[in-house]
Amino acid sequence: MTKAPLTRSYLAVPAHRERLVQNAARSEADAVFLDLEDAVPPAEKDQALESAVAGLTTTDWGRKWVSVRLNAFDSRTIKSEVNRLGRLQRINAFIIPKAEKVADICEIAKWITEASGDRDHPVAMELLIETALGLVNVDALAAAHPLISALHLGVGDFAASIGARSTEIGASPSAYRFTGSASDGYPEAPLDLFAYPMMRLLVAARAFGLRAIDGPCGAFRDARATASTAAKAAAMGFDGKQVIHPSQIAPTREAFIPTPEERAAAERALAALEEAARQGLGAVTVDGKMIDYANVRMIQRLLSFCGEEE
Repeated sequence: MTKAPLTRSYLAVPAHRERLVQNAARSEADAVFLDLEDAVPPAEKDQALESAVAGLTTTDWGRKWVSVRLNAFDSRTIKSEVNRLGRLQRINAFIIPKAEKVADICEIAKWITEASGDRDHPVAMELLIETALGLVNVDALAAAHPLISALHLGVGDFAASIGARSTEIGASPSAYRFTGSASDGYPEAPLDLFAYPMMRLLVAARAFGLRAIDGPCGAFRDARATASTAAKAAAMGFDGKQVIHPSQIAPTREAFIPTPEERAAAERALAALEEAARQGLGAVTVDGKMIDYANVRMIQRLLSFCGEEE
């Protein structure tokens, strides 16, 4: 399986909108997925597939990781989508929506393998966890097949699946708050609806060596919301975040890249550990903090988000 590059910003684009597809190819997004599912009206499904084939055949995608979000397992079109796209050289992964059952994922994997044609290896699979059942089964889904390379959290559909009263994709309901006691004047603090599903998916991804991609911030015109939700995902340990508008690419990408101060501190720590190793020591104090080889793994992961262009 081809090793995925950085997928800090993962841009969604409707496959039937040719101009948007071309713009996505020219964008600064690390990864793009052509959507055949929710962003495509039922009457446009066939055209979306033809447009995806054309886009993957004729468009210069540079070094981007390029995926296609298929229709659901029980749709009439998914098998033909796999058959048409699975042999194309430029597609890196299929995103499988509403992943819930291991048997379904294994069946799709069989179709992908059969459709691989003269490719060196079959197209990878990325599972979109967006229902209560999918989250309950996320461990088994993550381990279901060797073709699986990533887990995505579908924040909008997940909120709907559990009945959350949220009106904005990726945002907690305004009434989801902690209210204190009368003696304290009933102070309130907002709570995060997605803290549990994000951590649940992240742990499953890490346990089975997969990338973890957070769902989008629906308020794409709100730069602060875009940046803050991306910073949360990066801080938790996610590999990237979906974006639904080109304006979200830069702030999302920047949230995953360490700051100059973080990079300088990381480099000081690595240099100090190298010197400690020469002296036969396994730990050292840097900037008033104890640093050992567990820190090295954290530092290496942090620096991995810089990318070749940094």
